[in-house]
Amino acid sequence: LGIDLEIITENHLEKAFDMLHTGKADLLAMGLTVNASRKEEIKFTEPIDKTRQVLVQRKPNNWETISSSVLERKLLRNQIDLAGKSVYVQKSSSHAERLHSLAEEIGEPFTIIEVPFESEALIQLVARGEIDYAVCDENTASVTATYFPDIDVETPVSFPQNLAWGIRKTHSDQLQKELNHWIVNFKKTQTYALIYAKYFKNSHSNSIVKSDYYALNTGKISPWDDLIKVFSDSIKWDWLLLASLICQESRFIPDAESRAGAFGLMQIMPETGKNFGIDITSSPRNNIKAGAKYINWLHSIFDPKIPDENERTRFILAAYNAGPGHVLDAMKLAEKNGKDPVIWDDNVAVWLLKKSDPVYYTDSVVRNGYFRGKESIAFVNEVLERYEHYKNIIPVNNDPLSYYPKWEERDPVNIY
Repeated sequence: LGIDLEIITENHLEKAFDMLHTGKADLLAMGLTVNASRKEEIKFTEPIDKTRQVLVQRKPNNWETISSSVLERKLLRNQIDLAGKSVYVQKSSSHAERLHSLAEEIGEPFTIIEVPFESEALIQLVARGEIDYAVCDENTASVTATYFPDIDVETPVSFPQNLAWGIRKTHSDQLQKELNHWIVNFKKTQTYALIYAKYFKNSHSNSIVKSDYYALNTGKISPWDDLIKVFSDSIKWDWLLLASLICQESRFIPDAESRAGAFGLMQIMPETGKNFGIDITSSPRNNIKAGAKYINWLHSIFDPKIPDENERTRFILAAYNAGPGHVLDAMKLAEKNGKDPVIWDDNVAVWLLKKSDPVYYTDSVVRNGYFRGKESIAFVNEVLERYEHYKNIIPVNNDPLSYYPKWEERDPVNIY
């Protein structure tokens, strides 16, 4: 489409739908169950997958010591046996609607409780014994349940259903057409097949979920989290922002080395390393320490110039990648050409791009010459997008449910 993509991570389905309806989002790129009631509210793309809704329940305490036939008798396998039970579902999901229909079909009432938790959190609540039953999509449940061997997700409560992305009902025909064209063609590619197999069809998805660095369960991003937390405090950064920068620079590989000679977790250039007392043989701890000192030095340059903290973060990230001189040049060019020199997007970022044009890099206000700014602008965007993602998924105090409301503090739930 030739457009810039802004990605917003939103854990709450109800809020995601609100963002679509109010125009804050143009596309819900998530596996939404396609049904008649939703079609009245939004448009759907071509299906991206199929799923069934399944019941999430705990196996009995002694399940490993009993026969499979005895285990089957102890588990709820007949939907009629839901009568009198309480079943939890994600608020605004299609699961509550399906369970209402199921209650009518079996002619027996049961309680449906909608809560503002994602499927992964509901599965963990069942595993902890805080609730007995939940309903989730089978593809999500099957992957998440691999972390919880005491959980069973084999009882279907629906027929197979299409999953698709959602777009607004009005003024979206062209977007729908372009998305459908891409989806239909992408699903025919080997890349799609490999991605699908990686996450849903083989043991690799199990290893991802069981990894010490599967953030949803452990709160860990990398082996260097403790060091990152220490040195992020020294520069008054959220440790997740520094972690995102390190991930962007080295993918947390301590002996990473670029063709330009940058080395270590924070990809320190040799000349910068000399200034901060490290070289390629230095430890990961000292590499992060030097990177933090360099960031602190960048703050000394940009703090007096950029009053807004969020804007200042963008400038410092750009300077970390490009060097402060090129960013200062872009600020001068922006000011000279009637743009705001203390705003990044659509202002200074534009003029950093123009530093590859001799008309501008030879301008009298420019001190540092030619620069190709495209990579630095992408660097800023990607670090900040990952940071937002980390903030959405990293639990507090290693509790995977901590970023959801407490039971006593949660939004009002719908109980039927």
